[in-house]
Amino acid sequence: MITSALVLGTAVTGLGTASAQTEASVVRPAAWGQCAADVLATLPATVTPEERARLSCTTQEVPVDHSRPRGEKTGIAMMKRPANDPSRKIGSIFLNPGGPGGSGLIRGAIAKNYFQPAVLDRFDIIGFDPRGVARSAPLRCFRTQEESDAVNAGWYSLPTTKAEISSSITAAKDYSAYCKINAGPLLNHMSTEAVARDLDVMRESVGDKQLNFVGFSYGTLIGSTYANIFPSKSRAIVIDGNVDPQLRLTNGTEYDRQRAQGFEIALDAMLKRCDSAGVAKCAFAGDARGKFEAMKKALAAGPATLPNGTKVTLADVIGRVSGDLYSVPRFAALVAWLQSVHVALNPGVAGVLSVQTAVELAAPLNNGAGRYDVDPLPDTPYTADDSYFAVNCTDKPFARTNRLWEQTAAKWEKQSPTFGRSQAASDLLACPTWPTRNPDRWIGPWNRKTANPIVVVGNYYDPATQYLFSQRMAKQLGNARLISVDSFGHCILGRSAATDAAVAKYLVDLVAPAEGSVFQPNVQPFA
Repeated sequence: MITSALVLGTAVTGLGTASAQTEASVVRPAAWGQCAADVLATLPATVTPEERARLSCTTQEVPVDHSRPRGEKTGIAMMKRPANDPSRKIGSIFLNPGGPGGSGLIRGAIAKNYFQPAVLDRFDIIGFDPRGVARSAPLRCFRTQEESDAVNAGWYSLPTTKAEISSSITAAKDYSAYCKINAGPLLNHMSTEAVARDLDVMRESVGDKQLNFVGFSYGTLIGSTYANIFPSKSRAIVIDGNVDPQLRLTNGTEYDRQRAQGFEIALDAMLKRCDSAGVAKCAFAGDARGKFEAMKKALAAGPATLPNGTKVTLADVIGRVSGDLYSVPRFAALVAWLQSVHVALNPGVAGVLSVQTAVELAAPLNNGAGRYDVDPLPDTPYTADDSYFAVNCTDKPFARTNRLWEQTAAKWEKQSPTFGRSQAASDLLACPTWPTRNPDRWIGPWNRKTANPIVVVGNYYDPATQYLFSQRMAKQLGNARLISVDSFGHCILGRSAATDAAVAKYLVDLVAPAEGSVFQPNVQPFA
């Protein structure tokens, strides 16, 4: 919700790189109450009835524009899992799952997936939907599902022909035009800086003098931004699966080009690990890289047909591989599926292996939070949100034209042959025509010193935020400790007992892990 009631303000210590006059304000305490039934219905079965009964929810008002703290307000949906031992409670830990645009509301309820008991005993764990996301006044560019479908039908996840490229550029322009018309006042205030300032209001609303925060993926930018705007208010910050903040906030094109390289690194390592494991443990083993390249070449000429009649295109393969590289538990099904595509393209090897033939295709990379997955009826209300591009196109600077998109995509494809073009078909298409000018975004500095080191966690083979980004994050921050995990997949907390133990000791006792620590995951692929 967005209101103009003069309910609360927030102290402003600086917007962007410019300073602003501080305005006194009072933040109302969070008014926790029973969570709505439809919210509780989204919880997984792993959350027990006893755990559900302890959860509470609220909506915290924050300024739409933090430079006008007494102006319009918007609501941030929050859910709290209380500390197991309230008599020894240290404070609250706020969680963000990434995205941007990822809903974090229920993350506190499933905190046992990430944290050891020592953390759950001593902290309230609070999940929230950032501004414009899910239940926090969702930013919507369309009024109906039909409007969304009409625009997105022309946006290809892997545009290769002149017609597909032209259609995708037109769709991206149309998308921006709809956002300008329908998104409302939040459109100009979706920066990560605004989210960090919201987080400071939320911290004060729960009575914590300093912030404890754990952020994953894009959430690492929220944590690092907060630490540099409010270094004295930062107690313990853990950031897992890191972006390169300086590059992301100063050169969106170069940042996305390097993101594609991260996927290439992860894919190459997975294919090598597959061959090392052998066919008994990895169905695609046996010159996996050669088979994969031959598959791409064959699919560029036309789709493969699986025994069940499913057509598989090159875009399908790239989309599924990029999605499944995020999660090690998905590797086994992925390589079995790749082998089924290989068999379909090479009938002579059929029958050698019993492989998975049923296929669950991943949604296109730019499917807009599932908009492509809906089969709407006439005049269907639009219930998704458009926070992903609203944040990225606010934070990441791009040239204000798509005139050179085709040349840039071709260059990226040469440098990152599998993922370069698909990466170019997202922000590089949408952001040049995004209807926000001079947004309120933080572009640094990034080296302000916090009292305690920020713990930076990076996987060696993280596809979405390559390990180099975590190294850069640690160097850019004024006080940080980099710990590394010899692991695949995007982010690691909850999947490496040694990493979880080091993070728990830091959160509870403020003892940061030793610089350069290297840990192992609980499970390696194809083990």
